[in-house]
Amino acid sequence: MRIANLSGRLVLVDGTVALDVHTASAGRFGPSPSDAFADWGAFSQWAQQVDVATHAQRAPFSTADLGAPSPLPRQVVAVGLNYADHAAESGLPLPDEPVVFTKFASSVAGPEVSVRLPGETVDWEAELVIVVGRGGRDIAREDALSRIAGLTVGQDLSERSVQWQATPPQFSMGKSFENFTPTGPVIATLDEFADPDRLAISATIIAADGTSTRVQDGSTDQLVFGIAELVSRLSRTLELLPGDLIFTGTPPGVGAGMDPKRFLVDGETLVTEIEGIGSIVQRFHA
Repeated sequence: MRIANLSGRLVLVDGTVALDVHTASAGRFGPSPSDAFADWGAFSQWAQQVDVATHAQRAPFSTADLGAPSPLPRQVVAVGLNYADHAAESGLPLPDEPVVFTKFASSVAGPEVSVRLPGETVDWEAELVIVVGRGGRDIAREDALSRIAGLTVGQDLSERSVQWQATPPQFSMGKSFENFTPTGPVIATLDEFADPDRLAISATIIAADGTSTRVQDGSTDQLVFGIAELVSRLSRTLELLPGDLIFTGTPPGVGAGMDPKRFLVDGETLVTEIEGIGSIVQRFHA
């Protein structure tokens, strides 16, 4: 199933139509997108029985009205150097443990959003994002997938000068400006994928004149720590909470790794796409 935030309301999506959950469930589940996580087990069991495509209450919708599918996560966890080919690009060894930082929750945004550039070194990082369903502590690897609500597309936007300005560096500050954590367009549950560990992931920059450049073109089969492994390892320290977001890392092709370096500028548009989930769009202005 595909879960979305449509104009601030929890919906199920099938193609170009959406079904309002609060209405269709006769009030059993609340109208807020966050209500999906309040009782994830009951909600997912109900939603799996619903045929959105033929439901009498389905209605067409505009993608411009979609918001962040988990709009109020209590924790946004991000993992660095988690693609083998990105670590090679950076000239760094593969980590033995996940390299973890956070993006503050106030930076979470929807799939189509305008982003003000706070500096001249704003970089892109296309990422597969895990959305926590049931969560918990000390989750065994073999149980990890059952604790996940699904997967969504994310961008770990980073103001590199701010990220590296202190000693030691303050990753979270450089990655948490307004709208620096766009996500969406939907949460796709794991049964939507033939193999959730092997998904194409890309980022494309469209210049003001319409010129398009594919800057990232990778696959999640390069993840050093896969989906289940990340959930299990993180839960040894954190209590993963319903609706939390886990950014799983980025493939090669970020601007800071280019020679010469390239960063986002006024008038550019960034499109990030992951196979089986969809795409998100950010438009940048000075």
